[in-house]
Amino acid sequence: MSTVAEAAQARATATAGPEALTFAKALTTAMADALRTDANVVVFGEDVGTLGGVFRITDGLQKEFGAERCFDTPLAESGIAGMALGMAMNGLRPVIEMQFDAFAYPAFEQIASHIAKMHNRTRGAVRLPLVIRIPYAGGIGGVEHHCDSSEAYYAHTPGLKVFAPATVPDAYRMLREAIASDDPVVFLEPKKLYWSKDLVDLEALRAEFAAGPGHGGARRLSVDGAAVVARAGTDATLIAYGPSVPTALAAAEAAAAEGRSVEVIDVRTIVPFDDETVCASVRKTGRAVVVAEAAGFASVASEIVARVQERCFHSLAAPVRRVTGFDIPFPPPKLEHYYLPSVDRILDALDDLQWED
Repeated sequence: MSTVAEAAQARATATAGPEALTFAKALTTAMADALRTDANVVVFGEDVGTLGGVFRITDGLQKEFGAERCFDTPLAESGIAGMALGMAMNGLRPVIEMQFDAFAYPAFEQIASHIAKMHNRTRGAVRLPLVIRIPYAGGIGGVEHHCDSSEAYYAHTPGLKVFAPATVPDAYRMLREAIASDDPVVFLEPKKLYWSKDLVDLEALRAEFAAGPGHGGARRLSVDGAAVVARAGTDATLIAYGPSVPTALAAAEAAAAEGRSVEVIDVRTIVPFDDETVCASVRKTGRAVVVAEAAGFASVASEIVARVQERCFHSLAAPVRRVTGFDIPFPPPKLEHYYLPSVDRILDALDDLQWED
């Protein structure tokens, strides 16, 4: 470990206990800790080096770790993905940034045809420890090409893991686990949550990744394929991931004021999907609403509805509802509040669950 890295680590560990941390800073810290722990980790993409990324998520990484481990690339997403593929095949653990959700589409052929299939194509001989970071979804007043929710494309592609954190602790924890994974991970970062804050005990989080048998310092994978109950309830279940989780929690709070106890499930990892946690909640409450920003047709929300109906049919008191974006391209900034799932739309869906009172 370099003197600079040692000094940075000393600063990072100088304070113990909870501290206020933004979602963005949690991601930055996760990458910095992974870079310190494993010399094979590299970070690159458009403007991630000198500028520190459009959203400053990689700010300071090049200064600390040098231009060989955090560097800028040309504006060529297919080339970025292809280079990461070759690096991962040869022992490195690249973490690449696609800058904006829709900017990743030129790289989709590399992702779907090669990154997702290499392990299977080589009969398990080649693993691809590769993370594709994609700032995604709306809520920031952006225009089309900057606010897509493209998770369905990746979730539908066998061979990829798809992570969508919703909280500050999970931003750190899930990115560390993604970097430690030997399989390619599409890591979806909700842009509107970048500036959200929470009290986080970084040292406790780092302790989860004490050096051990895993890569990148990861001792175990605790989140991969594990949904979590974000709020307990008894009358209905809201199932959400990424940027929709805070909205679902706000709706549950509003429902409580109306006398309904609503449970909220944070899916966390879309692939692999945690049927057990989701279905245990629905079997308990008997009613469910899936909340997601993406358009509803042929969506991840549709898949969740199907899985719940198949596994929980005899426990359901009403059909499973969806509250999603509309089946249109992402609207102009002044209209996005009509498009995005809202507390009112979620409450309307809850009211539609065939209550007998």
